[in-house]
Amino acid sequence: MAKDQHSPVRIVQITDTHLYSEESGTLLKMNTKHSFEQVLELVRMHDSLPDLILGTGDIAQDASEPAYEYFKSSIGMLKAPFMWLPGNHDNALLMRSLAEGTSAAHKHMQLGHWLIVMLDTSVDGQVHGALSEDELAFLSAQLEASEFSDSVDHVLVSMHHNPVKGTAGWMKDIGLQNPRKFWETAKTSSKLRAIVYGHIHQELDFEFEGIRCLCTPSTCIQFKPGVVNFALDKMNPGYRNLMLNSDGSIETQVIRVADEQLEPDFSSGGY
Repeated sequence: MAKDQHSPVRIVQITDTHLYSEESGTLLKMNTKHSFEQVLELVRMHDSLPDLILGTGDIAQDASEPAYEYFKSSIGMLKAPFMWLPGNHDNALLMRSLAEGTSAAHKHMQLGHWLIVMLDTSVDGQVHGALSEDELAFLSAQLEASEFSDSVDHVLVSMHHNPVKGTAGWMKDIGLQNPRKFWETAKTSSKLRAIVYGHIHQELDFEFEGIRCLCTPSTCIQFKPGVVNFALDKMNPGYRNLMLNSDGSIETQVIRVADEQLEPDFSSGGY
């Protein structure tokens, strides 16, 4: 996709939508379709016509075809290419099948001098994530090719599971289970600028192993950081925008629903 090399690449990240086949589906008493629609309205207001939309997993709570089709049609109304990847609640094979013939089927995309790489960290039937040997080989090949490419100056990697330890005690076993292999591969690149992910339903922006890590809030419930046992946060749903600049810097902002308080079941001990 041709893009002027000096203009920023504008990306919207939407994650952990947890949609159901039924419009009435709720996650801890929050209607996930309603909150998703409110977030999409925010995107239309603040980030219309981005260069790319990233859907970083847990698209569906029930792994149903109607939920994925609804996500596809809703994102389609934003008139921008999108790529998605599976989370622990998703059916990766079904997502792949439904993506055929669309940009969502792509595992990488070059925009300007930025390469966007999508990784599948889902493990069938498990909450935790892992990068298979095939995914690690794919990442390694993409990073190696970018090192020798005159047209790629910077790389952004997207995944669902957190590649760094979570921010709450109960999260210790739900993240990426082979992070060392991931970071060993990541550090072979001189062009990898940031990792974007979801899964732990909160806003984070920090550096690890010299690479920026950006975690984005869910479009529904939010997880409270700094606690031992499962707890929900009172923060509202949101999304992240990213401006990928030609010099490799990234400007980013999380925008949350503000016109009403969307309250889930705060007494829940898990989901």
